[in-house]
Amino acid sequence: MYPKDLKYSETHEWVEVDKGIATVGITDFATKQLTDLVYVELPSIGAKVAKGSSFGVVESVKAVSDLHSPVSGTVVKVNEKLSKEPEIVTQDPYGKGWMIKVKIEDQTELDTLMDSEEYEELVKKEKK
Repeated sequence: MYPKDLKYSETHEWVEVDKGIATVGITDFATKQLTDLVYVELPSIGAKVAKGSSFGVVESVKAVSDLHSPVSGTVVKVNEKLSKEPEIVTQDPYGKGWMIKVKIEDQTELDTLMDSEEYEELVKKEKK
């Protein structure tokens, strides 16, 4: 159900790693919980993010939620389109809806993230 090549956090962010750069977004489950996104606030390029800390905010018609970084490092790219078109996150959370790219400081942090099967179990528990 969730892409198998990604890692997942307990706060519903996903990570795809390529050559030390982590692409980060929120999961399909998270977008369905939030419903219609109306605003996305992301950090600037060069900003430092820490694993587990907030790196931005998503606002929906229902709620405002913090985005938590699944890894520590430096933001090297930001999906600028999301400021004008936040609905992209809901439409394509694992593709065009990515949020930030982070140069990872500590690769071992990835070991604490879940694979798709573990994440699916977490979602099942939260749905109850």
